Amino acid sequence: MNNQFDVITIPSVFGTAPALLDNFVEKIHKGLKLKIENDFFMVGDLALNEGVQPHKEINSSPNDLDYKLLMTSALLVENSKLGNALTVTTGFPFASYQVNKDLALENLLKDHLVEFDSSIFSNGGVKKMVIEVSNGAILPEVSASAHAIRSIYKVEGDFMVLSLGFGTFETIYSNSNGEFGLQRTASSSQGIIYALQALRKELFNLYPSNMISDTFLDEALRNGYIFLDRKKVDIKDLRNKVLTLYYKNLISPTVKKAFTDREFSKSQGIYLAGGGALYPELVSMFKEEFKDIIDVQVLEDPQYLAAKGYFLRSSKLNGGNKAQSVGIDMGNSTTVVCSLEILNKCILNS
Repeated sequence: MNNQFDVITIPSVFGTAPALLDNFVEKIHKGLKLKIENDFFMVGDLALNEGVQPHKEINSSPNDLDYKLLMTSALLVENSKLGNALTVTTGFPFASYQVNKDLALENLLKDHLVEFDSSIFSNGGVKKMVIEVSNGAILPEVSASAHAIRSIYKVEGDFMVLSLGFGTFETIYSNSNGEFGLQRTASSSQGIIYALQALRKELFNLYPSNMISDTFLDEALRNGYIFLDRKKVDIKDLRNKVLTLYYKNLISPTVKKAFTDREFSKSQGIYLAGGGALYPELVSMFKEEFKDIIDVQVLEDPQYLAAKGYFLRSSKLNGGNKAQSVGIDMGNSTTVVCSLEILNKCILNS
């Protein structure tokens, strides 16, 4: 595509906010403090920096507090840049898509009255704003990734998408006649959290007095090291061990069940999506298993593919008007917000 995407990431965590915060950031998505019902909460980077135990539930539903906070945060960030009215597409893992799609769309398509503390990123105070979402859709996450791959990279023919998310590992077969892939081949199983649980057990055996949250354990797995008892501990060998366990016990058997031999013969290749595709150990295992069978590819920024697919769906719903279109991938580790890159100043800071 000729137009560039504007991608913003928000760590998918929140925590209760103190009455006063001696903090100032330049960008709104770095200083999110919102009021839901009767309480203020810090979201994303602000929660990580100022919170005591920032957290989020795995695969939350539309009425859960963490879902409301992350969705409202994403809408606030995009409204500050684009104004009203927005067309928004988001989604769920395939396993929870059917259960949540109707309620999620009902909660999305309305005027959202948002109360937030702007003093953290501007000279203002507590403000209220109405954010209008006039159109939108809910898609399976892996289908959105497939849509992005076909639309952005102009991939023709049939191909497979394997999405390696924090909470879920998903598969789908994208055929050239369908926009979002064959539902029969869509499957969901445990994501990177499987490897994190194995890593926690390994670390507990070495450091039994330490209790580590999923958020910081996820960061450690990505970095290859962790600080315990004021020491920097290299965990690269442990990372390889738990990722190998994850691949052999869960990923490989899931792929074997998801696709037929005929689909392998017709497919142009396997495309890896999601944050798990950034682990070179996992990519190497995929390529080793399928080296004489099918090509395995990792495109640029695989962790953003779902959000870009959501954005493209919003653009289509919006009659091709990309300027007011938004895609929101509310991941269990990171919430990715995608829109069209613009040069205008942030409305809230102007």
